[in-house]
Amino acid sequence: MALLRRPVEPKQYASHEYQKALKAHGMVCSMSRKGDCWDNAVAESFFATIKRELIYRQSWPTKARATAAIVEYITCFYNSWRRHTALAGKSPMKYEAVMRVKALAA
Repeated sequence: MALLRRPVEPKQYASHEYQKALKAHGMVCSMSRKGDCWDNAVAESFFATIKRELIYRQSWPTKARATAAIVEYITCFYNSWRRHTALAGKSPMKYEAVMRVKALAA
């Protein structure tokens, strides 16, 4: 079973009692090391971007329309054309193409 929860007070979720309760219910806690803030940075950035650029810009009358729009956004725009600062201003597809060429040249 997967259980995702964003803690308000992270230290309570690292406590021995909480970990014991998770284990008793067959759950595994996924937490990064102390001071490691990179764990969710990429995912949080993506969700903030898709909300700002797509989801909040209109209302979605059906779940099917929202799902189709999200799939189209990710496959046709986000991965193909949208430039990412983490990829030196390239889209993921462009970045991967450049990396393939570099790997072949090495």
